[in-house]
Amino acid sequence: MDTKALRQKILDLAIRGKLVPQDPNDEPAEVLLERIREQKQQMFKEGKLKKKDIKNDTIIFKGEDNLHYEKFQDGTVKCIEDEIPFEVPEGWCWARVRDIAMVKGGKRLPKGASFSEEITTHAYIRVTDMKNHSVNISNLRYISDEIFSAIKNYTIAKDDLYVTIAGTIGVVGEIPDKLDGMNLTENAVKITNIAINKSFLCIILQTDFVQQQFQDKTHQVAMPKLALERILSTLIPICPYVQQLQIVDRFQICDNFLSTIDTEKEELQKIVSLSKYKILDLAIRGKLVPQDPNDEPASVILERIRTEKEELIKQGKIKRDKKESVIFKGDDNSYYGIHLPDSWNWASLREIALSISDGSHNPPPNNGSGIPLLSAANINDNSILMNEISRWITNEEWKIENQRTNIEVGDVLLTIVGSIGRSAVVQNNNHFALQRSVAVIKPCLINPLYLMHIVQSPQIQKWLTDNSKGTAQKGIYLNALSLMIIPIPPLAEQARIVELIHIAYKQLDLISNALL
Repeated sequence: MDTKALRQKILDLAIRGKLVPQDPNDEPAEVLLERIREQKQQMFKEGKLKKKDIKNDTIIFKGEDNLHYEKFQDGTVKCIEDEIPFEVPEGWCWARVRDIAMVKGGKRLPKGASFSEEITTHAYIRVTDMKNHSVNISNLRYISDEIFSAIKNYTIAKDDLYVTIAGTIGVVGEIPDKLDGMNLTENAVKITNIAINKSFLCIILQTDFVQQQFQDKTHQVAMPKLALERILSTLIPICPYVQQLQIVDRFQICDNFLSTIDTEKEELQKIVSLSKYKILDLAIRGKLVPQDPNDEPASVILERIRTEKEELIKQGKIKRDKKESVIFKGDDNSYYGIHLPDSWNWASLREIALSISDGSHNPPPNNGSGIPLLSAANINDNSILMNEISRWITNEEWKIENQRTNIEVGDVLLTIVGSIGRSAVVQNNNHFALQRSVAVIKPCLINPLYLMHIVQSPQIQKWLTDNSKGTAQKGIYLNALSLMIIPIPPLAEQARIVELIHIAYKQLDLISNALL
């Protein structure tokens, strides 16, 4: 079930007057808006509002020709029929946000100021805290009394709404009671002095109709920004006040139901991920498929690999490993706290690979077209992703780059910088080159799909994390990678493991995709 689409459908029904029944006895929205205008005029006379707060207020009405018009403060009238997207029921009206509320900005911390290391009485609400149309208090940041004094005029109240205006545009939500009077980031605004039901307005602002207005009015620069004035001019439908309450109640029931479904879907997705984790855990322990005593033992495979590599060295096709070593079975036969079946052996990656290399450390500039130059971002979900290529090189540049890696069908690619530990097998002869964030492992007499899966096991993933170096961006050096110890089962058992993983993953992916 697509809960996001269903939620938008419910929102769409709400703003079209189709979510709850219409009652002709309800006081029309036109009367409500007139009363709001009178209240604002009175507040202006009392000095509670300034001239700038009301000077741009307008009245939207339907003329005798059945078209919509907007009347401005100077008495001029303009036809706005092209702005009206759909008809609303009798008793409803159109208005601008400025006609029923005010919009005020937040404030960044003063230059040189930083968040408090301790919890204070002054929370600072950031965009990252704005979740599920409310505020997530689990990771709030706080400011000192001194900093609060400098920005105390930029708080948000429990009766206000927030709208994000920078980066992520249009996230809308309410303020929990416990955060009444807390400071608001400069990347959001507060909608305050709301003259209609606050929760109803929050619903209206979530609709695709309003969200599209926000996007259309966004100033497109490096960091998209939505101006306060553009929020004030946003067109919204207003229904009778009694119906506002009914819509809020009905939407809350629907939203709670959809949230329950979302939670259950998240739990199922976690179960799917945990199942894959457990499958790989069983695989590395030799417990995923039964052992067959007739299988050729891994020790024989490893001896054959050594013979094969010696022959290739003699032919000059590969170089001798200067640090070559052989792992033999000790008394405990254990790595990663795992005791292998008798027919299995431990081996370092350098023992079972013809070569281990990585992509270019100084890649050519982007040519805009030609041959893909892939990075770790292109290795995901056991696949090499060719749909989002960020850099291209010429054929001549590829020939130079490929001398380093000589990528072939059956090679295993492993991400080794940034997001470490994702893997895939080269399945075709399509040309591409790599950046240094991806290693190329050429397995010798080892099933490449087995190697691809086994490096994703929880034990080896932990080893990769523990052995990565760096501060800004973690990475694992090829020399360290070559020392990584992996379990080697008989070749026939490798094939059985790969087949069972494929079958299990296919079923789990069907479940996962059905939840989308």
